[in-house]
Parts: sequence; structure tokens; C-alpha cells
Amino acid sequence: MKSDDCITNQEKIFDQETLLQRTINRIRKNLELQKILEAVVIDIRSFLPTDRIMVYRFEPDGSGKVIAESVCEEKLPSLLGLNFLADNMLAHIKEMFAHKTRQRVIVDVAAGKMGVSLLEHPETGEILPGDGNVQIRPVDAWHLEYLKAMGIQSSLVIPIFPQHSDEPSLWGLLVLHHSQPRSILKRELRALQQLTDQIAIAIAHSQLSQQIDIEQQRQVIINQVITQLHSLPTRQLREALATTALALRGCGGRIYLQSTGELHTWGEQPQLPQSFPHSLIEQHPCWQQHWMTESPQEGIWAISDLYQESELSVLAAAFEQTKIRGLLLIPLGYHQNCMGVMSIFRHESDSEIVWVGKYQQNPQNHLPQISFQTCQEEKKAQVKEWRQEEISLGQILAQHFLMAIQQQQTYYQLQSRNCKLKQQVELKTAELKKHLLIANAIKIVSEQIRGTLDLKITLQTIVREVRKLLNTDRVLIYQLFDNLEGEVIVEDIHGNWQSVLAIKAPPNCFPNEQALQYFRGRTRAINNVATASLSPCHLEFLDSLEIKANLIVPINMGDYLWGLLIAHQCEAPRNWHEDEIDLLKQLADQAAIAIQQSQLYEATRQAEVEAKTKARLLGQAIYDLQQTQTQLIQSEKMSSLGQLVAGVAHEINNPVNFIYGNLSHAVGYTEQILELLHLYQKQYPQATPEIDSKSQEIDLEFIIADLPKIMSSMTIGAERIRSIVLSLRNFSRLDEADMKPVNLHEGIDNTLLILQHRINPNTSCPDIEVIKKYGDLPLVECYAGQINQVFMNILTNAIDALEPLCEQNIAMENLESQGKNSCHFTPQISISTHVCHQKNSVIIRIADNGIGMSEEVQKLIFDPFFTTKAVGKGTGLGLAITYKIVVEKHNGVIKCTSQPSQGTEMAIEIPIK
Repeated sequence: MKSDDCITNQEKIFDQETLLQRTINRIRKNLELQKILEAVVIDIRSFLPTDRIMVYRFEPDGSGKVIAESVCEEKLPSLLGLNFLADNMLAHIKEMFAHKTRQRVIVDVAAGKMGVSLLEHPETGEILPGDGNVQIRPVDAWHLEYLKAMGIQSSLVIPIFPQHSDEPSLWGLLVLHHSQPRSILKRELRALQQLTDQIAIAIAHSQLSQQIDIEQQRQVIINQVITQLHSLPTRQLREALATTALALRGCGGRIYLQSTGELHTWGEQPQLPQSFPHSLIEQHPCWQQHWMTESPQEGIWAISDLYQESELSVLAAAFEQTKIRGLLLIPLGYHQNCMGVMSIFRHESDSEIVWVGKYQQNPQNHLPQISFQTCQEEKKAQVKEWRQEEISLGQILAQHFLMAIQQQQTYYQLQSRNCKLKQQVELKTAELKKHLLIANAIKIVSEQIRGTLDLKITLQTIVREVRKLLNTDRVLIYQLFDNLEGEVIVEDIHGNWQSVLAIKAPPNCFPNEQALQYFRGRTRAINNVATASLSPCHLEFLDSLEIKANLIVPINMGDYLWGLLIAHQCEAPRNWHEDEIDLLKQLADQAAIAIQQSQLYEATRQAEVEAKTKARLLGQAIYDLQQTQTQLIQSEKMSSLGQLVAGVAHEINNPVNFIYGNLSHAVGYTEQILELLHLYQKQYPQATPEIDSKSQEIDLEFIIADLPKIMSSMTIGAERIRSIVLSLRNFSRLDEADMKPVNLHEGIDNTLLILQHRINPNTSCPDIEVIKKYGDLPLVECYAGQINQVFMNILTNAIDALEPLCEQNIAMENLESQGKNSCHFTPQISISTHVCHQKNSVIIRIADNGIGMSEEVQKLIFDPFFTTKAVGKGTGLGLAITYKIVVEKHNGVIKCTSQPSQGTEMAIEIPIK
């Protein structure tokens, strides 16, 4: 038996640990409190066999209710869901456990005793040891009767204190009922206390979780209302009001704005009787004086029962036809800044409660008349108190409503201002458009004035732009002449109206005084021709042109009236506005500018034509002067050169001929004297000492040997002089001034002969190699002297182009003599001639390997007085004269081909005849 009892105890200890762990796991899994309690009572009854285990919760009004139960219904009835009135029994029990010290009560009905087990010391709060902490007391008689009536023989009550605050309050009881006497072991009591502590923890967790859920739900509602109030483009004020009313457990709501009388409603509303003096309840003086001007400390009126408020007696009639009982009034603003009020209505409610019996207390002995039969109580038209958290939430939401309404009013104000601004902008825009059109028209006209100097085109542009801007039927420009008569010079017509171009006004129709007024800048606007004070002549003239209204602006040019800019309205009379007159004035000024510019241009053009004519004549005179000067220089040069050459040749020719003619006699006489001398030497071989002395002194043998040589050299020199004189005579050709057939090769050779002193070696240039490639040329009809001058100029320039390179070559040779490497330069002049049978002409090419010239210089070489030589070394006339001789005198062609450092070639083409 003992061993069996030991095994049973070990199993119960294991079951106790398992039960506690299962309960802890349920709490950790965050299960709902109700499910945790339902599972725990089942586990406790399976662990500790008894007839009923229940969890009893106290209500705020002092009553209580069984919220979880595990019962053996065969032995005890179920009490789950039943409510117990707040009687003396509950008050006694609540008083017994409602203190900080945790204690347990075990009642033995059969013995009439109860044991109070303390868990903590009443004063120190320390946990008491397991032994010696139970106090035995007798049970009150009425308490015993109460338990017997319920069929209970033993019970255990453990208080539940959720440990979530510094001062925990009694939440409920864990109750164990048994229909038979039963003892509670310390181990069982300890296990039940541990489970009760876990239940207290679960309750604390549940309460915290509920608070968090409430706060989250509160924040969700606030965010939802904010979103609805601030949604664009349309604020959902009614939806936000509905959300607010539902969050505050209301059945309806309304927002009244004091400044505009605007009302927004949702849900059930008060029903105003016909006798009510106002269309809105908020407009009643009682409402205005009490709730719109006064404010409680919290800024909110929370009325649970509006029929209990004396101030609402005059307004109660509006709620009699409804179930509205509660009223929450939240001012939108404070005191004088109150913009309106938000009202939340709450229904009255009906409820049904199942009670456990009815108790009638006996004041003498406090014994109850006990009946545990259940009865159902119905409560009608119950009011609901406004909780503090609801009031706080309403106050927060009202602030957002206030901000949204202020924003909406500000938005409407801005919209109103924007609408006014828009209208002002539209007016200004219309004015600016008109000014812009005017400015654009003036710009077009100005650009036309700048872009063209054609007066008629500019005036046509002006009348076209004016007609489009004024939207009139005809615009024209009337030009006046000296006699105040004139005619239409340009017009622009819209429609099928007749043209008035070139039409003249009737003579003497317009008096001089009218022209004087126009000259003074007067404009004339005739809105209706038929009613205007006009002369019969003027009226008839306007009627002939189908004019119903016209606008006339003068075009003044300084001190005289040039013409008129006129707008015609032919369809019907028209009232001319100031801006239209101003437009016409501005464009009349532009027309005056165009006319003045045209006149200036015409004067400038005439002056330019005269200046160009004078310049052309002057240029021609300068050209002729240059040509004459060139010809004079050429003629003078050729005349001087010819006279000089002819004179020199004539002066040299006589003595040369005398010398040349006597040289043959001198040679014969010399030979005869030498023969006589040889005979003397032969006949008288022994000379006297004096003769020998003289012979040695004069070196007679040398004289005898050298004298024939001297005579031969003198003969050659005389012949050379004669050929030079002949060349000079041929070169000058003074006797051949007319065009005659000439041998060009002879002219080239004579020129080379004259330039022989520059071709032969000298200090500045080595011997120039002249390469001749003569073709078979026929006689060419030309001016021989002028052609020889061409050869002279070209060959002279060729020699001049070789000299710089020759000087460089001499410097290089000096470097070579010093042992340094250098390059040799051989100056060359190449002369070639051939016949061009296609053109029946001859071509003479004279080329050198000199310094050459650039393309820019080649373009200028034939210009008079252009030279690239140093000052004093050239006149710049050589090639200019050459060009005139070849091109103008002989109808030939001369071309230059050259590149820097590559030499130059001059090609001359002359017709054979």
C-alpha cells in the first residue's frame, strides 16, 4: 500500500509540473484570456478531482459573474454565465480578499470551520513558510447556510490579483467546490496557488494587450479621420463625422459652423417639432448662449442623459421622437474663437441579465432567504456613461475637424480671392493682348521699315496691320500735295467693298482750316456719318465710298502735312475707342518714319549715284593718267635708251672702223719691218755693243715673238667691238620703229650679248649657265625694239633672282674651304622656243632656278610700280611695260609659273602675223 501510495504521489507531482508548464505555454502563446481560463479549469479538475472548478470575476458595480467553469453536473449544477447580485455575501467575500496580502480560504461545512492560509506576511509582505501559516476560524452561520443551499460541503477560494500595477486590485476568485467533505493538501494548495499566479499573469497580459489594442484602434481611427478630412480634391467631412460617431459608440452626429450656418449630419438626428422657433437646433438661443459662448474645463460637454439636464429642457422636445439619450458636445474652438460645435448622439439601450436567485436580507441576524433558481431581468432605456477615453478621443478628433474646417475655409477664401484675381488677370490679359497686338503690329511695321526701303511696301504693311487690329472694312493712306489736293496711294479692304485707290477728293471740298487742324495733330473720329456735322460736299463724297464711320489721323512730316491715315467702317456706324485712336496715331508715326526714311534713302541714293559717277570718272582719269605715265616712262626710257645706244654705237663705230680698217695695214707693215730686221741680223750678225745692249734691254726676241700675237688680238678685239656696236644698233632698232618680220633668236642673242657682263663670272655670282633650246622659228611680225625690251626685262629679272642663291653658294664654298661640308649651286637660265601651229603663234619660255615667288606675289607682278626689290634697285615698271608690250601691242599672252625656292618660268606667246 505504501509503495502504491508513493507511486501515486510521484505521478501527481509529475502531473502538477506538467499542468503548470502547460498553463505557462498557453500564456506564452498569447492565447485569448477566455480560452486560457476555460482550459485551466479543465486541467485543474483533471489534476485535482473535485466537483466544480470555476473562475469568478467581479464587475465594477460590485456584482459578479462566473466566466469559466469545469463541473460534474451529476453532482453540482453549472453556474457558468450566471450573475450574482452585489449582496452582503459578495460584499463580505470582497472585503475578505480586497487587501494587499494574499490569502486563501478553505471551508469545511460539516465541521463549521474555515482555514485562512496566508501566503505573505501582512506587515512585511514576505512569503511565509509552508508550515504554521494556516489560521482556523469558525464559519458564520449565514455563510454555512449559503453553502449548504448550493449543495457544497467543502470549498476553496483563492483571490486573483493581476500583477500589472503597484497597487493591484481584486479581479476575481478561483473557486473549488465539492459536494462531499474534502481535505486540501498543502501540496495541492501550493499547486493551485501557482496556477492562480499564472492566471493573474495571463489576466495582466490580457489587460495590457487590450490597452494596446485600444490605443492602436484609437490611432487607426485618428488616422482614418485625418485621411478623410485632408483628402484631396474633396474633403470627406461627412465620412469623417460617421467614423467619429461610430468610434464614440454614437448613433449620429452633426457639425454646425457658426460663421456660415453650414450644417453637416450623419446618422440619427433630432426631429424638430413644428412649434420649434428655428430651423436648426444650434440656432436656438439656449444652445447659442450655453454651448457656443461657455466652455467647461475640458472643453467638452459629456451628457449621459439629456433629460436630466435642466438647461436642455427647452430643447428636449427635439429628441422626444428619437431614442437619443446621450449627448457629447465638442466646441470647435474656444470662447470668442469658437467656429462651431460638433455633436455626437448616443441611443438609450435595453439589456437582459440572468441572475442567480433573489436575496432578501434579514437586518437582525443577516440570514439570507436563499433561492438559487435563476431569473431573467430586463432593463429598458438605460443610459450609457461617456468614458474618459471616449471624451479624450472626441477632443482629439475635434481638433482635426477644426483644422480641416479652417483649411477648407482658407481654401474657399483663397478660391474666392483666386477667382477675383483670375478676373483681374483676365482683364489685364485682355488689355495686355491688345497692347501685345499693337506692339506686334508696330514691330512688324518697324521690321518692314528696317527690312525694305520700298515706301509703298511699307505703307501697304501699315494699312494691312491696322485693318486687322481694328477689324474694320477699309484702311487707306491719303497723300496730300502742295495744293491740298491728293489721292489714295495704298489701301487694304475686308469684304466686297469697292476699291478707292487713286481716288481724289473733290476740289475745294476740304477747307484749309481743316488741313491746319490736322497739321496741329488733331484726329477726327466720326462714329456715324449720317449724324455728323459735315459739309454737303464731304457727306456726298463719303456716301459715294459707302462709308458709315471713319477715323482720320494725320501723317505729319516735320513742318508740313504729308497725308492722312484713315480707317473706314462701311457695314454700319461704329464707336471708335481711345485705344483704337491711339493705335492709329502710333502707326501714323511709323508711317511718317517710313516716309522720312524713304526720302532720306532717295536722297542718299541720288547722292550715291552722283558719287559713284564721279568716282568712276575719277578712277578712269587716274587709270588713264597711270597709263599715260607708264607710256611716257616707257617711251622716254626707250627713247633715251635708243638714243644712248645709237649715239654710243655711232661714236664708237667710226674709230672702230678706222682702227679695224688700218689693222690689216699695221699687220702688213709690222711683218715687213720684222722681215727687214731679220735681214739686218743676217747681213750683220755682229752687232755693236750699243745695239746688243738695247736688244737685251727691250728683249728683242720676245718682242719679235709677241708682236704678231698682239696684232692678232687687236684684230680680234676690233672685230668684237664691231659686233657689239652692231648688236646695240640691232637692239635699239631706231631705224625699225614699225612692225616688221624679225628673227627672234637674233634679238635674244643680242640681249644676252649686252647682258654678258652679268652672265660672266664676277665677285657676286659665278658663271651663269645659259641653256638654249631654239626651235625652227619663222620670222615674226613685231616691233623689234619693244620685243627686245621684253627679253631684256625678263632676263634681267632672271639674273636678279639668281644672285641671292649665288651669294649663298659663295658662302657655302667658303665653308667647304674650311673643311666643312656644303652643297654646290649652279645658276642656270633656260631659253626655249617653239611654234604653236594651232594658234599660229610662237612661244618663248625663259626659266631660271632662282628664289621663285609666292602665289600672292605672282598676282601683283604685272601691276605698275610693284616690286619686291630693295629701295633703289627697282622701279616696278619692267614687267608692267613687258605686259603692255606683249598683250596690248602684240595681242599676245604672257604667263608666270613659279613657286618659292623652285624658280620661275615666264612664257611669252606672240602671233606670227
